[in-house]
Amino acid sequence: MRVLHFFKTYWPDTFGGIERTIDAIACSTAGLGVETTVLSLSRKPRERSVEFHGHRAVKARLDLDIASTGLSLDALGKFAREAAVADIVHYHFPWPYMDAAHFLVRHGKPSVVTYHSDIIKQRALKHAYAPLMQRFLGSVDALVATSPNYAASSPVLARHRDKVEIIPIGLEDAASGEEALPDGLDEGRPFFLFAGVLRYYKGLDVLLDAAPHVPCDIVILGAGPLEDHLRQRADAERLSNVRFVGALPDAGKAALMRRCTAFVFPSNERSEAFGLALVEAAMFGRPMISTELGTGTSYVNRDGETGLVVPPNDAPALAAVMNDMLASPERARRWGEAARRRYLDLFTAEAMGRRYHGLYARLLAQAGR
Repeated sequence: MRVLHFFKTYWPDTFGGIERTIDAIACSTAGLGVETTVLSLSRKPRERSVEFHGHRAVKARLDLDIASTGLSLDALGKFAREAAVADIVHYHFPWPYMDAAHFLVRHGKPSVVTYHSDIIKQRALKHAYAPLMQRFLGSVDALVATSPNYAASSPVLARHRDKVEIIPIGLEDAASGEEALPDGLDEGRPFFLFAGVLRYYKGLDVLLDAAPHVPCDIVILGAGPLEDHLRQRADAERLSNVRFVGALPDAGKAALMRRCTAFVFPSNERSEAFGLALVEAAMFGRPMISTELGTGTSYVNRDGETGLVVPPNDAPALAAVMNDMLASPERARRWGEAARRRYLDLFTAEAMGRRYHGLYARLLAQAGR
């Protein structure tokens, strides 16, 4: 079975949450007989068309990027050629150019959309794009939401409820091993951990608001557009307990995950549609603190079962639950154990791969292929 994934960007150009999800789907379905190709855009298509984790990452030339929407003339021809030899076309939403390419190429193959997020930030674009979006979503064979929470709260998915199914994002278990903490961190001092790309919707300014009221370190792992702003603010306000460690290799990240008091994830926009970093925290058996956004974050982290959930943009509430975790280590330990069990039940790469393989096989059978 040959599956073509289509998204605006992929490794080695970028490797954010959607890109990691595509990779996890490719890797987890490979053992079930799925051959994967990922088509994306790049400024350097020849150099960056590579083999990655056993699948092909093919690049088309990126001509223009407007409002986070990559445009490419080259991609239409490459999409047509790759779709012609694929059995399934797997789209990753949102990307308006992809919707147009679907109708321009008219490949005729069974098609799946993994619906990662509503369009949140580009409100003006959303209204102009809505007719094409609805036509595109109505034309594909299956829509995958990554959590029941998002399926229930998205007004877009509500219009296509009859073709929506739930497949949570899963990650390969990497919780074994014992790595050393990065330099400068005290093995004996408790700390909370945030990990992710430092973007506008991560709620990190709220975390800095809470920091003066939390008597332990707060480690911020990752890089991104807001990094300079956050570092400058922490310096200006003398937030000595906030530690920025930048982007680290997997071993450094694992060491922090394994030893943190709890994982804190203060996202404040629905752009945080799932929270893959929460799955990582659950994999390592850490209690979690997240916010209620009506998205998958509250599916991964169940309030009172695997951690605590607070309102977004509420620094006092965030500080209070962080202090509650510090004051109740035995309860936090139980939440962490429950998080690990929930990961094993719902969020492994193996489980995700089986579900996608089953969906692909069903669509091929329905198409008589």
